[in-house]
Amino acid sequence: MVVALVGIAGAAAGFVAGVVVAERRFENRPEARRAESDAALAVEVVRRSATGYLVLDAEGHTELANDRASELGALRAGVIDEAIADAADRTRVSGEPIDVKLNPPPALPNLAGVITRTPTAVTAIVQAVDGGRVLVSVTDESAARRVEDVRRDFIANVSHELKTPVSSMGLLAEAALDASDDPEAVRHFVAKLHSESVRLGTLVNELISLSRLQGAEPLLDLVPVEIDGVVDEALNRVATRAEASGITLASDGPSGLVVRGDRTLLVTALTNLIDNAVQYSPAGTPVSISRAQRDGMVRLAVTDRGIGISGENQRRIFERFFRVDPARSRATGGTGLGLAIVKHIAANHGGTATVWSRPGTGSTFTLILPVLTAPRSAPGPAGVPADPSPGSSLSPLGGV
Repeated sequence: MVVALVGIAGAAAGFVAGVVVAERRFENRPEARRAESDAALAVEVVRRSATGYLVLDAEGHTELANDRASELGALRAGVIDEAIADAADRTRVSGEPIDVKLNPPPALPNLAGVITRTPTAVTAIVQAVDGGRVLVSVTDESAARRVEDVRRDFIANVSHELKTPVSSMGLLAEAALDASDDPEAVRHFVAKLHSESVRLGTLVNELISLSRLQGAEPLLDLVPVEIDGVVDEALNRVATRAEASGITLASDGPSGLVVRGDRTLLVTALTNLIDNAVQYSPAGTPVSISRAQRDGMVRLAVTDRGIGISGENQRRIFERFFRVDPARSRATGGTGLGLAIVKHIAANHGGTATVWSRPGTGSTFTLILPVLTAPRSAPGPAGVPADPSPGSSLSPLGGV
């Protein structure tokens, strides 16, 4: 049994072969009963494995198979996949393992009638073992395929996003050189060149931030963070841009709420939400920030009366490089990464980010985080809902 368990840890082939050999080796010895029990346990481990296993005899018939092999399409209605059968014949001759790509099985409903996610990429390793037997190990590569697709899309998006400012900077530099005898034209082109360089720097910095956040484990070195301080700092960061855009920033009163987190990241997340609201709001309208506590979660809501977001776009709003209005975003220096960063910061704090929106009315983005401590009094300003609509009335900030 020990040998069998070591085999499954090191190599599936050795494991399954060990089970078969163990049954033969001890059938005529006093230890037969225990050996049979050990072999049965080993077979049960294989049966429950997330990897599909098939053992074919010398004639190509199924000698051992677990349910996972059928789920992944290696065995369908008792019939071995043709590609596997062909590879089995070849590996018996060559003795070399053969990789086989299988066609994933069709989506079928479970006992409740619900179609669950089915594999999109399945591979099998077919290798000869003892006595003409062949071991087939079948794995679901869907997750790896999705990661590769995401990586490829990310590289394509980054390349596209970097190409625009870099090309613009090159053209502007050439124009400035050609206009060297016209100081006014040079100043014009240099100003635009500076604007593009700032945009490029912002994009690079946000790419670095996103790469650090994506795939990271939940943060461990967290400290108590006062939500009121996070709100104040985020508002201060956006105040100048809001004033220049004719946007009034409004906020509810202090809440006394505390979360456990990374203060710098939380300020970044809220700043991104407020900045996004300012960017998509018409001049003369307010952007409101409220804080509340419900069901053990702090809810930081940023509400605007901007252009709103369609239901289709809401489903994609937190994707990298997704823009509701690409032309407007680029004109205001947006990178399309701000909301993706918010999503990952929330997730790394054990929380989430949500959106409510109605085209032509406005939007509310809510950062939801586990509460650490809450005041004994009411956990939020009276009359302010947990997810305020654009009609919520809050006090404007002085000087903005």
